[in-house]
Amino acid sequence: MLGKYIVATLFVGFVGSLNAQVWRFSDPVKLGGTVNTGAEESTPVFSKDGSMLYFVRTMDAANQGGEMDQDIWFSRKDESGAYTDCARLKDLNNKLNNAVLSMGNSGSKMYLLNAYDGKKDLEKGLAVSEGSGDGWSKPEKVEIPGLDIEGEFYGFHVNDAENVIIVSYAGPGSIGEEDLYVSTKTGGSWSALTHLGSTINSTGFEISPFLSKTQDTLFFSSNGFGGQGDADIFYSVKQGSWTSWSAPENLGEKINSPKFDAYFSHTGSQAYWSSNRDGELSDIYMIDILSPPALSSECLAKSATTNKGSDGSISLTLNGGVAPYTYAWSNGSSNKDITGLSKGDYSVTITDAVGQVVTSACTVGEPGEVVLAYKNFELMHNFAYNKNKLTTSNDEVKAFLKGIEDQLAEGRESVTINIVSSASQVPTKTFGTNEKLAQTRADNIRTQLEKYIQNNAAFKNKVEVAITDVKVQGPAYEEDSANRDRYKPYQFIQLKTK
Repeated sequence: MLGKYIVATLFVGFVGSLNAQVWRFSDPVKLGGTVNTGAEESTPVFSKDGSMLYFVRTMDAANQGGEMDQDIWFSRKDESGAYTDCARLKDLNNKLNNAVLSMGNSGSKMYLLNAYDGKKDLEKGLAVSEGSGDGWSKPEKVEIPGLDIEGEFYGFHVNDAENVIIVSYAGPGSIGEEDLYVSTKTGGSWSALTHLGSTINSTGFEISPFLSKTQDTLFFSSNGFGGQGDADIFYSVKQGSWTSWSAPENLGEKINSPKFDAYFSHTGSQAYWSSNRDGELSDIYMIDILSPPALSSECLAKSATTNKGSDGSISLTLNGGVAPYTYAWSNGSSNKDITGLSKGDYSVTITDAVGQVVTSACTVGEPGEVVLAYKNFELMHNFAYNKNKLTTSNDEVKAFLKGIEDQLAEGRESVTINIVSSASQVPTKTFGTNEKLAQTRADNIRTQLEKYIQNNAAFKNKVEVAITDVKVQGPAYEEDSANRDRYKPYQFIQLKTK
């Protein structure tokens, strides 16, 4: 049976580039050829060209340490594509528990459980060997600062680029039976381990990690997130830092069973993993990875709420494709949804994890410009003979200005006060000419209004004054100065807004 003890002892990772979350699979089948036997087979790891399969076999009397030992075995692919003629990898097996973890990017390095110091369980860790095929050098320890494994359950995954190690064990800050940690390589040294956080780690166990080639998706097996059975294979997407991950998602019933499923790997268009779904002991299963669902998108624009406003927005809906997605908007944004938009056309190019590309375009609108029909004010002030001064202390003028102030408070942006000045035909000795009298009346009220505007914050920079007409008019003078009512209508100042 593929139980927790063996799972923990054999924690392995796989190198690959599968960073998809929405895949379609064929029905699972046991790996063909002679890999699966009456013993227990697990942890498939492939050479870079896929011509050789390395795996772990347990409970086989042919193992170097006997039936209760576990050894690394290998099989070469034959002309039909089957893996046959299995044999133990003699250079890397001893009487301790041996397991291959992953292959380096060049294919000439193999990462292993550190069981090569001659004393069982003296020091638990990671080792690396160089070689190819069935010929490998003596493994050397990989130094991970601060790593101290006390329990029996632990494992490692080295990514394809050989600059990230994912470790599974009960370490500092663990919230479950075994948690996932990370160490990264800078220069020639590995960093101290960092706990991957409470989103990806549960109160159960998280084991058999496998990091995608792009280092943004982690596959692992867990019994702490529910699912089909004992332990299921999940994936989680990195959200930025190594401690920030999306909620784990189950790979589904094609891969997971009511029993124990772990050690997910893939090569090309096929995925491999270990399961004891058909018996007490595990076998290696495979499944075809079918073409990912086609990517499509729709965008929904929300108009700005005001004319020339900038609170419009666009939200995207994606269908199909393979997460994670990248977004390239015409305004430079890389977010899925964009906000703070003014009126205009916006487009986005969306690329999914397997290179599918689609574009969407949306137009953000805005309300039409609101033109308020403000009432215009008019004041007509008639003068007595030879009078020329009208001031802002006049009650009529006060009322006129108050109306303007109220409109400005309501939102009117600007006002022009036009001045029309008139004198009658009655001769004036004081001003010499009626034209001069009319001009003096206009100049006086303009000076009064401009002073008022400068001293009133509500008016400043919003109200202007203009003399639009200065005239002499009315009937000809008939030597009847006492007949004032006849001439008074032509002696006035008119103020009118526009």
